Amino acid sequence: PRSPSLPHPRAPPPTTCTMAPSKVDAAQVTKAVAALRKHLAKVKAEAGGSTPLFDGDDDDDAEVYSVMISTRRVPQRSSNKLVPVQIPHPLLNLATAEVCLIVKDHQGEGHKESKKKVLEMEKCGVAKVLGISKLRANYKPHEAKRKLCDSYDLFLADARILPLLPKLLGKSFFKKKRQPVPVDLTKKDWPSQIKKAASATYARQGAGTCLMVKVGKGTHSETEIVENAIAAIDGAVEKVVARGWANVQAIFLKTTDSVALPVYTAMPDADEDAKARVVEEAALKARDEKFKLERDGSA
Repeated sequence: PRSPSLPHPRAPPPTTCTMAPSKVDAAQVTKAVAALRKHLAKVKAEAGGSTPLFDGDDDDDAEVYSVMISTRRVPQRSSNKLVPVQIPHPLLNLATAEVCLIVKDHQGEGHKESKKKVLEMEKCGVAKVLGISKLRANYKPHEAKRKLCDSYDLFLADARILPLLPKLLGKSFFKKKRQPVPVDLTKKDWPSQIKKAASATYARQGAGTCLMVKVGKGTHSETEIVENAIAAIDGAVEKVVARGWANVQAIFLKTTDSVALPVYTAMPDADEDAKARVVEEAALKARDEKFKLERDGSA
């Protein structure tokens, strides 16, 4: 089926939506969401109404809406760290979702204590408490790690053990962008920490000029997706994009299997490009000097 299309927009002046002022035009986002929903409905109807958009996925997975932020410059450094971005309408329903909480333990003791604490809490979606010692002992094979990755809707982890997890979890989690979200378990109010983490969407700065953030599912209404998209765009630009809006080239909205529809396009900015080059050259020079000092010191 033919993908939807919209006229390529110029960057509009700041406009006020139902939440807060944004550089993104809420009307343009609304048009994009409406076009994508119409496209998904058409694809579903042509497939008989019950067939997923692609093999191995259910309808809910297929109807994931994401914003794609394209930056002017390649980032100086990439990171696998997930940055929380608050949205008004969570993607996860803790009443039905299954969350795996990875905790710090010592020979299983911390794990048992954490499990007891979770059982005493009100319903907050935690289906499994996994101690890091059990993660290390029981999930060594790649197949075991892959099954674990596919078993839960969200992974949370005590922020204190986060640096240990990449090696223990393996590549599957990071390829599928399912790496655990850090939570502060030094605080007494665990339900609040877990609910806060589950109610956010997440962004990370990769090595390229494209940043993806999930903003909605097929179960959300059109208005909810629009509000989530605007909140996610503003939050991601502020928290993740180096130099903020000055470094944003364009923003698009898409679903898992659709074309990307433009909702914001910035005009060329020679001054910003010149400033960015100065910053990048200074960072490169500092990195070279640091490398030289380390090399000379080890000689």
